[in-house]
Amino acid sequence: MGWGLVLDSLLLVNFGRRSLTLFVRMDSTVELGMGPEGVGGFLLMGSFNHRIAELQQLMLTRGVQTSNYTADLGSLDVTVRALEQQLLKIKAHLKNDAEALSQAQTLIELSSQQQKKLQQIYSRLPSHLPGVDPVNMEVPYTSFHPPALENGNGSIPPSSTGTPANKEKKKVGPPPKWYLTSEEFASLSSYMRGRLTLDKVNGAIDEMAGFAEANAKLLRTKRQKLGDDIVERVLELREIAFNEAVKGKYFFLESDMRGQILKLDNTGKAILTILRHLGRLGEFRFGRQRAFTLSRP
Repeated sequence: MGWGLVLDSLLLVNFGRRSLTLFVRMDSTVELGMGPEGVGGFLLMGSFNHRIAELQQLMLTRGVQTSNYTADLGSLDVTVRALEQQLLKIKAHLKNDAEALSQAQTLIELSSQQQKKLQQIYSRLPSHLPGVDPVNMEVPYTSFHPPALENGNGSIPPSSTGTPANKEKKKVGPPPKWYLTSEEFASLSSYMRGRLTLDKVNGAIDEMAGFAEANAKLLRTKRQKLGDDIVERVLELREIAFNEAVKGKYFFLESDMRGQILKLDNTGKAILTILRHLGRLGEFRFGRQRAFTLSRP
C-alpha cells in the first residue's frame, strides 16, 4: 500500500520499494515520469495532481479570518433553508400529481371499456331506427288480445266475471320489433343472404310491425264504425285471431305484404325465409290465407 505525507509544500510519496520526494510549488501541479511501466502510473499521478490542487486551495485559505464572513454565511443559511422548504412543497405537489395521474388512468380505462360496450351496442342497431312515439314509451308491450266477437246487434256478449264498465281497460303496446343483430345476419349462409343487407331485412321488420298494427286497429274497431267494404276482411281477421296458434300475438297476412321492401316477390320471400329461420316469424295457413305472427327470438 502506498502512502503520502504533506508538509506545507513538501510531499513525500512511498511506492513500495521506491520512494519519491516531490517539491510542490503553490502555483503548479506535479509532473512525474514513471517510465514505460504502464498506463496505471499516469492514472495514479492524475489522481495525485487532483489531490494536490485541493491541498493548495486549503493552504490558501488557511490564514483567512472567518469572522469577516459570518453575516454572509448566516444569510446563506437562511436562503438554503427557504430553498429546502420550497423543495418540500414541490415534492408534495408532485406526489399529489402522481396520485391524480393514477386516478385519471383508472378513469381512462373505465371510459375505454364503456366505449367498447357502446360500440358493440351501436353495431347491433340498424341505421334506420324509427322515431320514438311518446305514447309507446308510456305503454309497455303486452300480448295482443282481440275483442270478443260481437253478436248480431253489435253488442258484446255478457261475461260471467263482470260487465265491461266495471273492468279496467287494458292498454296494449305497439307491435314488437325484434331486429336482427350483425352476428345473426353474418351467421346466415351466403345463399340465404343473397344480395340482402342487414338494414334491408330490419327495414322489412319495420314494415311487418306496421302491417300487424293495422290489423290490430281493425280488430279493435267497433262494428258500427266499420264500412261495408271492410266488414268481410275484419271477420276474416277475427277468425284467424281467435285461432289457438295465433291468439294473443300480433300477426299479418300474406295479402298485406305491399310495402316498399316486403312484397310478394323473390326478395320478400327471401326475407320471410330468413326471419323464419332466425325465429322472428311464425307461419300458419288458414284456408287460402297464410298468416305470419311476430315471434320473440
